[in-house]
Amino acid sequence: MPAPTPPLEARPAWRHADAYERYMGRWSRQVAPPFLQGLAAAPGRRWLDVGCGTGALSAAILARCAPAAVVGVDPSEGFLRLAREQLGERARLECAAADAMPFLPDAAVDITVSALMLNFAPDAGAALAEMARVTAPGGQVAAYVWDYAGRMDLIRLYWDAARELDPQVQSQDTGARVAICNPDALAALFAGAGLRDVRTQGIEIAMPFHDFDAYWQPFLGGQGPAPAHAMSLAEPARAALRERLRSRLPTRPDGSIELRARAWAVAGVVRG
Repeated sequence: MPAPTPPLEARPAWRHADAYERYMGRWSRQVAPPFLQGLAAAPGRRWLDVGCGTGALSAAILARCAPAAVVGVDPSEGFLRLAREQLGERARLECAAADAMPFLPDAAVDITVSALMLNFAPDAGAALAEMARVTAPGGQVAAYVWDYAGRMDLIRLYWDAARELDPQVQSQDTGARVAICNPDALAALFAGAGLRDVRTQGIEIAMPFHDFDAYWQPFLGGQGPAPAHAMSLAEPARAALRERLRSRLPTRPDGSIELRARAWAVAGVVRG
């Protein structure tokens, strides 16, 4: 089995759901439909959404997959409050870590999914083992993560500009620190967990911004490694980074900006 993925050091506390939605949640919602389409799940299945956050993937499951039941788990009560507001009684939501879901017995669900969580798990292998434990034999375990090192322009452009101003930022760059965010590593992780028929898929989305401020303001919410870095800077350094980014972004004559992002999806089947 691959070595456990080292945790992201000094991870920001995932508490402020509204700030996360402005920064990342809205983009995750765009990835969810093609991700679910790739699973080709029959209706009437029991679903588990691990690291459900503000409920983006759970909402897509409810809207598209005709589930028998949906359970969502997340360690952040702040995120779960927003998820409960959005999902109501349509899903059961529990506060729990990905690698410890003792309230779920073995084979409790038919499909276990996760959006943008595995790379933040302290031990991705342990999280995946727990996800497989609660999934019935023949059921699917699947996840998606951003391609931080490649096509995730929103964050890639940020870290490139930050590194130009301070080479020591390289140690905080998500692309350099998250080894599993590529298809080969994800496939190896799933195969190492004993899943069969492992497959990967790239999902690309557009990220349009009305103007530079629409791009920049979500970084000031502090939710995620790049926003946490931005808010750790003194104001002069943050202003210098803002202007460096302004000069680098592909801005159209009307001030709008369109970036692209790729998520890597992976899925496998629990052995019977």
